Amino acid sequence: MQASNATLVCEIERPDTPLRCVYKPVRGEQPLWDFPDGTLAGREVASYLVSDALGWDVVPATVLRDGPVGPGMVQRWIDTVERHPESGDGIDLVDICRPDLVPEGYLPVLRGHDETGEEIVLVHADDPRLHRMAVLDVVLNNADRKGGHVLEGLDGAVHGVDHGLAMHRENKLRTVLWGWAGDPIGPDLVADLDRVSGALRGALGDDLAPLITDAEIDALHRRLRSLVERPVMPSPSSSRPLPWPAF
Repeated sequence: MQASNATLVCEIERPDTPLRCVYKPVRGEQPLWDFPDGTLAGREVASYLVSDALGWDVVPATVLRDGPVGPGMVQRWIDTVERHPESGDGIDLVDICRPDLVPEGYLPVLRGHDETGEEIVLVHADDPRLHRMAVLDVVLNNADRKGGHVLEGLDGAVHGVDHGLAMHRENKLRTVLWGWAGDPIGPDLVADLDRVSGALRGALGDDLAPLITDAEIDALHRRLRSLVERPVMPSPSSSRPLPWPAF
């Protein structure tokens, strides 16, 4: 797999059938100026724990375990839907197309020009499964929601992967899912956020403590409370609201 950090596709032996997974060893993590060294695997697991506590099934099951090149993050592999736009099969949930070819039910995020000068637009589907992921990214303070990190699974769910750049205590939100900026968050999602903000002061907080710092847990709690008290999707507030590259 192509990635800036060491990313391996592996199989875990089981009595019936092997379980395919993604393994990212800590020793393969590249140093970053704004995230402490050796913490990305823990952030991936912490993101899964929050997603699981919310009951949203966005982040695939993720654990820390030892592997062939040392301890790291191990995440369940997601088999995905393959789309073929040239055959009329539609575009991906996050995609780039010409402005006159934006399908119904898609939201524009950014307009620009390709290398030939043709106008293009970054879009994503106005899909409740994707919207739930966008809310989760705000909660996790995800600094790297690329289009390629959005997986439409054969199970009918939309999963998000690559959460190593999450949970920072400073605002780092960078995402391709800005289409709902300024829109309200539904009461069902707000109820889940409220419930999990309370769980942070109990068992969930205990589970997160070995993975992220106390300051980061406190910042997570503030983000949850902010969304509960003002359930509106944020608008871009930095000079770099999109990850690069976007896919």
